[in-house]
Amino acid sequence: MDKLYPVYTLNNECHDCYKCVRECHVKAISIQQGHASVLPEKCIACGNCVKTCPNNAKRVRNDIEKVKNLFRAQQEVYVSLAPSWSGIFEYSPSKMIALLKKLGFKHISETALGAQEVSIECAKYMKEREKGLFISSACPVVVDYIRLYNPKFLPCITPVASPALTHAKMLKDIYGAHIHVVFIGPCIAKKNESDNNPDLIDAALTFEELKFWLQDEFISVDDIEDTANESFVPECAHEGALYPLEGGMNETIKQGAMADDVQFINISSIENLEKTLKGLDINSINKKIFIEALACNGGCLAGPCASTKKSELLRVSDTLSKAKTRDIIPKEPKTVVSIEYKQKTVEKHNYDYETVSEALKKIGKYTEEDELNCGGCGYNTCRELACALLSGEAEPSMCVSYMRKIAMQKAAAMLRCMPSAIVMVDKDLKIVESNEAFMKMFCSDMYDIFSERPEGLNGACIDRIVDFADIFKETLKTAKDIHKEHYPVKNRLYDISAFSIEKNELAGAIITDVTQSELGREKIAQKAHEVINKNIAIVQEIACLLGEHMVETELLLSTIAQDYETSDGDKK
Repeated sequence: MDKLYPVYTLNNECHDCYKCVRECHVKAISIQQGHASVLPEKCIACGNCVKTCPNNAKRVRNDIEKVKNLFRAQQEVYVSLAPSWSGIFEYSPSKMIALLKKLGFKHISETALGAQEVSIECAKYMKEREKGLFISSACPVVVDYIRLYNPKFLPCITPVASPALTHAKMLKDIYGAHIHVVFIGPCIAKKNESDNNPDLIDAALTFEELKFWLQDEFISVDDIEDTANESFVPECAHEGALYPLEGGMNETIKQGAMADDVQFINISSIENLEKTLKGLDINSINKKIFIEALACNGGCLAGPCASTKKSELLRVSDTLSKAKTRDIIPKEPKTVVSIEYKQKTVEKHNYDYETVSEALKKIGKYTEEDELNCGGCGYNTCRELACALLSGEAEPSMCVSYMRKIAMQKAAAMLRCMPSAIVMVDKDLKIVESNEAFMKMFCSDMYDIFSERPEGLNGACIDRIVDFADIFKETLKTAKDIHKEHYPVKNRLYDISAFSIEKNELAGAIITDVTQSELGREKIAQKAHEVINKNIAIVQEIACLLGEHMVETELLLSTIAQDYETSDGDKK
């Protein structure tokens, strides 16, 4: 887990669902020991994994403490507030400003001021060119996507810094280079932009972080007075407030009336952008085409950290209602931050066919027919998964069909080899699974017929085969395990352990024929009793003989004694 990167994973909360892999368009996710980790060198910080993680295991780096440290150092900290705030929060501008000042910020300014400067500079840039494809640089996710994965379109990105960077430069030009600027908005990628440009933006907070901070400081919105004394500095934004909407940047450029000969197209989502650019030859374009490219469907109002319960319609409506149009839009920008976007290298592995085929065998894919391409692992094809396995970014256990096949083989082997009879029935008391021992035990007369059927006894009614179907009925109904010892059925005895698999849906039983063992025990007991009785008889006989012998001995000794006594008397 790398907390220095804006997106990281809580391993204890990550539970093998691979949804983040599925939703990550650039597959910047590595699976190790069942846990998904973000690969910073491949990530474009779009936030899809954060939005879609069902267990909230994907987290966004918290930079509140970083801003608090600026306050502790008694620095002048200005806020660059993203224009999407008006569609996310229910507050008036004055109340929003008061809330932020309550936290410790000195002044609040609108990022939309920088957006207006960017629009003017982009219009000027396109006016100076005869033709070509131009892609907006406003969205840092789009910029990183092109730099990493579609570098042939790097020359098409307008060489103008984003509205946030332009706005930060504007504030430093007006209030001094000593001030510190903190961006607040719905975007995770702005944290990367802040990390890469610390001379302009000191930190980037999300709207979620802002709400958490207000709660942590026990600041109640109801306690903040809505006063007209609070206002944005150096002034309120106008058409730049349209930027968070799909097509908003295009609209601001059109209002400047400097790009009448340009075709404007707005594209939302990386997937749609990739489809649009796929197969495009830049040199074949003989006109001016400007693409306003945004990573989020619905524009910045649908950012990964927008954090609002408002409907999309109301978000768009509130943003439109707060956007004002200037009577005259300047032809020259006041602040320009020129930037040249360079390619970032992503390590790519080109594995040959044989190597990929060997990797496919690790997930049970030996032929092309085995390659289901189901997408359960998060990758589009089995071969993509195989390449990820070779790169160390995936595990064989990610293949659901393979793991299911292995589980079924293990279960089948256990069922087949167990000496006890095993059977499972559904709510209709129809057999869904049974082993060979069950067929031999209860269908011995038709064993040859059923053993040749691929499905065996599956589908047969249990009450037609055994005389204790009531046990299954009770287990299905109560979901309790039932154990019967020496259960008599006709001339046999069975030990039956019935168990619930799914209440009212599925139950099973393990059955052992104990007839022979019980008969053996009875014979042993009978023999033991016979031996005991014989021993008792012998002991009794011995006792009788000993008794008779003792009587005879006593009589003989008594006679001898009397004879001696008589002889002694005569002598005297």
